Amino acid sequence: MIVAESAYLAVTAVLLVAALGKLRDVRGLARSVAGYQVLPGRLAWPAAVGLLVAEPVAAGLLLAPGGRRWGGVVAGVLFAAFLAAMASVMRRRMAVDCGCFGGRDLVGAGTLLRTGLLLVLAVTAAVTGPVAFAPVQLPVAAVLLGLAFLPARLLRVERASYGPRPGTRFALTGRPEPTGDRTMYALVSPGCGLCGAMLPEFVATADRLEVVLVSAVDGYGGAGLPVVVDPDVFERNDIPWPPYVVVTDRAGTVLSAGGAADPAQLEQVLSMVA
Repeated sequence: MIVAESAYLAVTAVLLVAALGKLRDVRGLARSVAGYQVLPGRLAWPAAVGLLVAEPVAAGLLLAPGGRRWGGVVAGVLFAAFLAAMASVMRRRMAVDCGCFGGRDLVGAGTLLRTGLLLVLAVTAAVTGPVAFAPVQLPVAAVLLGLAFLPARLLRVERASYGPRPGTRFALTGRPEPTGDRTMYALVSPGCGLCGAMLPEFVATADRLEVVLVSAVDGYGGAGLPVVVDPDVFERNDIPWPPYVVVTDRAGTVLSAGGAADPAQLEQVLSMVA
């Protein structure tokens, strides 16, 4: 059947586009992997590199008739892993960048449905096995891609505030002169209970690198840490909510950033700093 025989081309196109998108921002990919919180923070980089290798390898196997079944299996395993991670995120009601194609789509019903449909295509390619290429497969594969991606577009979750990306400049008025090569800015708020609970963790982190508390309003006790008040810091840096941490180099370039509602999240952000 021509539909089943064209599935490998659709999956190959998805894998190649996804790999190219991820390659443009490897650090952002690693941060997306860490954001799922299904792996220890120290494994975010290895997992990101593994994805960058596995996706083009699977695509290459799919294009080679002799390796098509294995390519379908590898692609199916990747999509199944993505599907499980997304389902976990939705169950925990987290706002996480899916990291699927190097963009900033949030995980939601649309990304879940799209990944499930791609899994079906990968399984179809594996079951169908080696089939000679025929020109008619190209338009059929395009239709399959449209069917897989259209529901995701219709159910797309609007991008929420995300925070500064690595490599961008952290905009902070009144930024103190750094004393070291790395500075962690902990964005907090006087009325934030989680911020107060995380304050001892921020203080403890000061033994590892310079820590500065940043608040949009005055009145936050620093527990011995320097405090910078900048009313527009959240809006200028597209930061969703406190507590949030941003790690920069001496020049103020963002190295890592993310929510820090508990010690595990804080460690994930710190683990992303090269």
